[in-house]
Amino acid sequence: MKRILIIQTASLGDVILCTPLIEKLHHFYPAAKIDFLLKYGYEEVLRYHPHLHHVIVWDKKEKKYAHLLELIRMFRDKHYDLIVNTHRFPSSGLITVFSQAKSTVGFSKNPFALFFNRRVKHEIGRNATHVHEVERNLKLIEHVTDETTNYPARLYPTQLDFAKVSQYKTKRYITVSPASLWFTKQFPVEKWIGFLKDLDSSWVVYLLGSAKEMDLCDRIIHESGHGASLNLAGKLTFLQSAALMKDAAMNYVNDSAPMHFASAMNARVTAVYCSTIPEFGFGPRSDHAYIVQTSKPLNCRPCGLHGFKSCPEKHFECATTIPVKQLLDTLPN
Repeated sequence: MKRILIIQTASLGDVILCTPLIEKLHHFYPAAKIDFLLKYGYEEVLRYHPHLHHVIVWDKKEKKYAHLLELIRMFRDKHYDLIVNTHRFPSSGLITVFSQAKSTVGFSKNPFALFFNRRVKHEIGRNATHVHEVERNLKLIEHVTDETTNYPARLYPTQLDFAKVSQYKTKRYITVSPASLWFTKQFPVEKWIGFLKDLDSSWVVYLLGSAKEMDLCDRIIHESGHGASLNLAGKLTFLQSAALMKDAAMNYVNDSAPMHFASAMNARVTAVYCSTIPEFGFGPRSDHAYIVQTSKPLNCRPCGLHGFKSCPEKHFECATTIPVKQLLDTLPN
């Protein structure tokens, strides 16, 4: 096999959960040129991946379908031996079908999966077998590799990324990534404030996130009064954030992309689950990983796979009933 394309144009976390495919395909086909198609804005996370030939960007915000046609034409010219589509939505299905690769594989949930050469079930939910998403993704390439699943998600910060964050590593520190794209997946700001209030003052705390989350991080620092805290939201790239997380005593995250950053660096991580549950198969995979969630039985939990903009039941008890002490208990001695 000489040319392979992996497609994942959904969220940043989904992209990171596809990196084991890169690792395994490179292991079996070290001379193959592996390309990766992802959504515009996320390309930096794979830019320096040593096993990728090209990182290809799809700008969905402007002229989405014109760009889709351009991609199809480009992929036809590349004559891929294999396209692995981990995305479960129509647009990527069209790309997969019309790119005229020798072989195509994807999940049967994709509306165009009928036209793929090979289809794999993607089972998720309470009654699923609690398979991790990484294992589900690796199922797509069993027919060209083997059945082993011991391939981790991996990111590759550069020496410059590590140099950039080395100034923050002079004392023992933790990171907190308090935000999420979905309200019901985000530990309430009051809870993060309470966590920092109860945290020993000797701990250095770095708050991470995008520029959009600067105000949220400022509020947590201000209202908690934790003096040894620094707001780094919007000041670090994806890979610089990953480089900082690698050596943290603990990384506190929601069920969101930063959790997968920590896993991809095999960094210590504590993941707070509010409306979602780890049994969906998107949990942390670090050697030292902890799950924090409510102990209160709630018939409404989980309320969905991705969360909502507000609590459907108007009480948000899946988050408000989680004691801050559970987070403190995962701190190393």
